[in-house]
Amino acid sequence: MTPVFDALNSLEAHLVKIRLIGEGIEAQVGGDYLQGAMGELPALGFLKVWVEDRDAPRAKAIIARMNDPADNDERLPPEFP
Repeated sequence: MTPVFDALNSLEAHLVKIRLIGEGIEAQVGGDYLQGAMGELPALGFLKVWVEDRDAPRAKAIIARMNDPADNDERLPPEFP
């Protein structure tokens, strides 16, 4: 498994996961339950979308299209890389 997307929140991670699944790529969100952990752990930076190694290049291309300003229908909010 390869991480292909670092999400800032659970909603963003699951939107990317759903899109990848819609494109025929099995995807998982990791770190969902760590986001609100207390103590010395930072509250952000744990959420990642993971895919099989063989699907990583295609998944990254799909995610890049989601961030492409020319494709407004699929664009993530501008504050998310």
